Amino acid sequence: MSGLALARRALERAAERGAASADAVLVQSETHEVCVRGEQTDSVQRARQRCLGLRVFVACQGGLQQACASTSDLSEASVLQLAEGAVAAARASAPDPLAGLPGANYARELPDLALCETADRGMTAGQRIEMARQAERAARGADPRIVNSEGSSLRSRFGHFHYANTDGFAGSYQSAFHALDSRPIAAENGAQQTDFWRSVARRSDELQAPEEVGRRAAQRALARLGARRISTCRAPVIFDPLCARSLLANLAAALSGDAVCRQSSFLAGKLGETIACDALHITDDGRRAGGLGSRPFDGEGLPTRQTRLVQGGRLQSFLLDSYSARKLGLQSTGNALRGPSAGPEVAPTNLWIEPGTGDLEDLVRGTERGLLVTGLFGQGFNPVSGDFSRGASGHWIEGGERSHPVEEITVAGNLGEMLCAVDAVGGDLLWLGPIAAPSLRVASLAVAGA
Repeated sequence: MSGLALARRALERAAERGAASADAVLVQSETHEVCVRGEQTDSVQRARQRCLGLRVFVACQGGLQQACASTSDLSEASVLQLAEGAVAAARASAPDPLAGLPGANYARELPDLALCETADRGMTAGQRIEMARQAERAARGADPRIVNSEGSSLRSRFGHFHYANTDGFAGSYQSAFHALDSRPIAAENGAQQTDFWRSVARRSDELQAPEEVGRRAAQRALARLGARRISTCRAPVIFDPLCARSLLANLAAALSGDAVCRQSSFLAGKLGETIACDALHITDDGRRAGGLGSRPFDGEGLPTRQTRLVQGGRLQSFLLDSYSARKLGLQSTGNALRGPSAGPEVAPTNLWIEPGTGDLEDLVRGTERGLLVTGLFGQGFNPVSGDFSRGASGHWIEGGERSHPVEEITVAGNLGEMLCAVDAVGGDLLWLGPIAAPSLRVASLAVAGA
């Protein structure tokens, strides 16, 4: 039975058992991963998964009762049992007057967003191993100080997503994801440092050349040799694109309609207000061709779209699914993410900060004295208050040049204040996932060191 046919069968049985409405997802995935160290193959893995998820709503006084259930056993008997169990569980849940399917405005067109290349499924384990080895060789051969590695790997994931609901919407799409990375170890004067570089794409032929991935990884590891601590101070702080991306991921948590509804976001109540410097423009676009977060419809069957979240520093929109939109009196932005084991949750699609001009080195040259952050560690962000504190590594800047590498430091502040204090936005937008950013400079930030 096809994926949509299985989803529809579960919906039919849920309706027979008294569900007022329901939706179902069937997720099929196949993952291939190889890892090498030196010339040796560390691991070769292949995994397949099929899982059906069902969400049902039962009408009652006070709203709708709902429950979710899932199974990886896709036999007829199991699918029927899944639906019956979900309805029974829903009857035991508390009513919610805002629960339910979107009810209207489902996706009418399912555009081809270039999310996969069929030929990539024919790539053999041997071809994947050779690509990983090429990256590994390039990293190890970049400099005599590269003495070892944590390995180089290539991972490919192919997915097929099916969704159907009792409002009559049904749709499917296929996607793929490839990631090539290398993690060399550099040593000098008895000290060791490691770093990484990665390339990701929807198509394998759009990945960076393995040799380039290995060289970039080696350069980053070598640049950390001789790192030392610095004294505690306040200084301008530049975040390279990798670390600026991490800041944007923190902000995405606060932009979530779920967090805003619960008053667990420092952005709650600030729609239409200035929350950042006027040079910051932030966009989410679920229909970006080839985007690593693109999809033709979201986890509720609504069309994905481009949403300008921040324009000239002003907060224009939150990320919303239909439930959070109802609670806030707004419209869904098509940002429901759905897996088989739970109901929808709000998540970005392709989220990025619009690039400015120049690159990372231009920002360094324009900074008389300060810190360049190339690594962030830990999870020190509170979306309720916006307070931010992360372990960091990078380079100290003197006279517009990198003076020496630094480590064992902490950068801290408030994300809202940091966004308002951004005084330079680079043009080096970097996509290494569904969230991307260029280099950013914050005019002043606390740096805790020795």
